[in-house]
Amino acid sequence: MATKRILITGASGFIGGFLVEEALRRGYETWAGIRAGSNRSHLQDKRIRFIDLNYSSKEALTEQLTTFVREHGAWSYVIHNAGVTKVLNKDDFSRVNAGYAIHLIEALEAAGCKPEKFLLMSSLSTYGKGDEKNFTPIRPDDPQLPDTAYGKSKLEAECHLAHQSYFPYIILRPTGVYGPGDKDYFMEIKSVNSGFDFAVGCTPQRITFIYVKDLATAAFLTLENEQIRNKHYFVADGDVYTDTEFAGEIKNILGKKFVLHARIPAGLVYIACVCSEWIGKLLKKSMTLNSDKYRILKQRNWICDVKPLQDDTGFSPAYPLRKGLEESIAWYKKEGWL
Repeated sequence: MATKRILITGASGFIGGFLVEEALRRGYETWAGIRAGSNRSHLQDKRIRFIDLNYSSKEALTEQLTTFVREHGAWSYVIHNAGVTKVLNKDDFSRVNAGYAIHLIEALEAAGCKPEKFLLMSSLSTYGKGDEKNFTPIRPDDPQLPDTAYGKSKLEAECHLAHQSYFPYIILRPTGVYGPGDKDYFMEIKSVNSGFDFAVGCTPQRITFIYVKDLATAAFLTLENEQIRNKHYFVADGDVYTDTEFAGEIKNILGKKFVLHARIPAGLVYIACVCSEWIGKLLKKSMTLNSDKYRILKQRNWICDVKPLQDDTGFSPAYPLRKGLEESIAWYKKEGWL
């Protein structure tokens, strides 16, 4: 049987690197879509083939793909994982997360480079806040009402993909993704390691997670299952934690005897996020804390229904939170981050 060919965009990023690793493990001819100046330190396998795609221009991208398909043939699968989670100008969320995805979808068709399946890596953020009274899980058929510019940009890409008829698609909406190399949850790990845990708001958050290797597994389970076409799924490990329990897991793994837990009023966090955003504008630098991030921090319910994914693919996570955090923290120590 001929080797299947796959394109993974955003391959130099945190999630992208693990998608590439999983594709290689499964024997794919793996093309990593990265920018010319991207860090390739985690993409050292000699089997990886690189391609720098011009997402900003549909015409230029179509020309690139036309040449590619003439020389190599079409990709069997495309995983569009490229995107941004923080920007200096909020309009860039739509320009990159939606615009680039739309250009890629349209250019693949125009160039005759149509894959057997196209997978869009989206986000639970496309639903906005869930039930914050009874904490019922967010379900796939719930209305999508994102309240962040990031979530809206991801939903825009989803809608375009769902309404095209060029090729079958899959939309994955992972919850909080963590693992070796992640910088967002590392901030909390680093804080707990220093003896402090800061949580936002008086009501504890209900949070869910997916280890990055499990997310990569879920992606390929949906791609390789011939019955799964034009579907969308939440991806999480199925367990629910409060923000305090999450910090407690980190504390135990790190072996910290005492950690000061403090709940910061949402109003103060909002002020900090707005100030950080203004500083970023002055420095012309995208900041981790900003007004968009505040809405994510403020959201209390991140529980989602993963039964459809389990039923359709048999997905069972190999990494419950404790095991995933242990492996992640070991990596952070080995790499000198901690």
